[in-house]
Amino acid sequence: MSIFNSLFGSSEEKKVTGSKINWIPLTNLDQLNEIVVLSNEKPIAIFKHSTRCSISRFALKQFENEYALEDKVDAYFLDLIEYRDVSNEIANRFQVVHQSPQLLLIKNGQSVYDASHSDIDAGDLVERL
Repeated sequence: MSIFNSLFGSSEEKKVTGSKINWIPLTNLDQLNEIVVLSNEKPIAIFKHSTRCSISRFALKQFENEYALEDKVDAYFLDLIEYRDVSNEIANRFQVVHQSPQLLLIKNGQSVYDASHSDIDAGDLVERL
């Protein structure tokens, strides 16, 4: 493993390890249809992460450390480098400007909250449930 992969991660990483969040990998466009349907029953969080960005890595770790919504939200994790088409469709479908890192909260098929960079905060997510 190169020094850059150990610092910033690798786009080849397929799952997030060492996290207390039970991330659901977001890897294909069909899952967005499922998210829209599921969000009518339970809020869905989508964390868009760039494995090439130290700011994204910091925001992810901070969010994971603060997260305490195990049964209240289903959490999806998108490696936006690996799945750029999914990232682009999220921006289009949920009418948000693409950012990285970015956190979205989907309820009743719509994005009701999105934050990026240092504004990503698990406490803010709780307030919007």
